[in-house]
Amino acid sequence: MVILNSVDELLSHIKEVQQDAISLSRESLLMISNFIEKNSLEIDNDVVTALQYQDIISQQLTATIEAINSVQSSLDRFSHSYQTDENLVLESMKKLQDKFGVVLSEAKDKKSRFAGKSVNSDVPSEEIEFF
Repeated sequence: MVILNSVDELLSHIKEVQQDAISLSRESLLMISNFIEKNSLEIDNDVVTALQYQDIISQQLTATIEAINSVQSSLDRFSHSYQTDENLVLESMKKLQDKFGVVLSEAKDKKSRFAGKSVNSDVPSEEIEFF
């Protein structure tokens, strides 16, 4: 179980880093917005696109955090079941493996649907999610 504890600690660290990056992104967006407003600047389509991309990045970091929470929950259940029933552990590992396969497949599908399209194109917002 030591390996699972190490994985859980690593996932917790990654989640913390993601949360810090989201906070920095929000602060950056607020600073840029305040600068534009303070100087009565008119922004062009490139700036709008850049700001939208920054928002998409924050959304992806949030999706990563949600995925980490799901994995940590599964690891916690697995860890508890391992202590009580080895057969249940094998079944849980299979279910966990299946869930990872589905999550990976969905993530790849969503990323391929984005395929580098501009945010300004006619792509519905739900198709922009990578995770």
